Amino acid sequence: MKLGFVSAIFAELDFAEVINFASEEQFSCIELMCWPKGKAERRYAGVTHIDVSELTAEKTAKIQKTLEEKSISISGLGYYPNPLEADEEQSRFFVEHLKQVITAAQQLGVPVVNTFIGRDHTRNIEDNWKRFKAVWPAIVKHAENNRVKIGIENCPMYFTGDEWPGGKNFAYSPAIWRRMFAEIPSKYFGLNYDPSHLVWQQMDHIKPIYEFKDRIYHVHIKDAKVNYDRLNDVGIMATPLEYHVPKLPGLGDVNWGKFFSALTDIGYKGPVCIEVEDRAYEDSLDSRKTALLQSRDYIKQFVVL
Repeated sequence: MKLGFVSAIFAELDFAEVINFASEEQFSCIELMCWPKGKAERRYAGVTHIDVSELTAEKTAKIQKTLEEKSISISGLGYYPNPLEADEEQSRFFVEHLKQVITAAQQLGVPVVNTFIGRDHTRNIEDNWKRFKAVWPAIVKHAENNRVKIGIENCPMYFTGDEWPGGKNFAYSPAIWRRMFAEIPSKYFGLNYDPSHLVWQQMDHIKPIYEFKDRIYHVHIKDAKVNYDRLNDVGIMATPLEYHVPKLPGLGDVNWGKFFSALTDIGYKGPVCIEVEDRAYEDSLDSRKTALLQSRDYIKQFVVL
């Protein structure tokens, strides 16, 4: 497996600075953010380390040369909007940029683009399913044509009041993944697997690895700590951040020994990328760098650098 990190925490650094940090600190790969340039929509969004709208052949060659010189690979390009947004004009914008990111991945020789399915958070799964069938086949077809895999992250995107009651990404459970892949059986359509989101949903975060072994194209390394006293007080109908917090690997409730054991059982040899969303390490750039180094050193017991 290749150990890397998600570049979203380095919004103030440019592409070269992110690559230099990864190289100096013994990482093998990076998931690079490719949001349209502009104001961030939420935390960890709006970060642009590769501007796909301006990716010329010359810029592509320069990026590839830098990666080769620093012995770093791009594990995937990341863009996490809401393609099923209720506002259809906004939805079309998200979809078109996502297709641009897929095209850019092909140009750069990057195997995976990571994203969300999306959801109209005010409607149930069945109503959203109709939109899914209308929107997603064309996106997957574009990925097929470019020979780039799509990794859907399993985050429900239900954390704040404006995402109530359904969250903004419905691909959060094995039951839904099963249905998604039955509807679109393409081998270019899979998962960016993050165990932490299963943990705070009170779900088994190991078992799905075996069932979906052929659909796991990318892995996020993030932990979550559930405060069960608080959960017992507010219940599962509360917004999730009322009873859990994202943490660095080893500081939460993910069983990392069993997790990596399962990945080796299925023969997974892809990227495992640390995703820092731990507020205890977010007060400065140096703190976020420390978070990555601490996470790297913890994960080293499972992955050879």
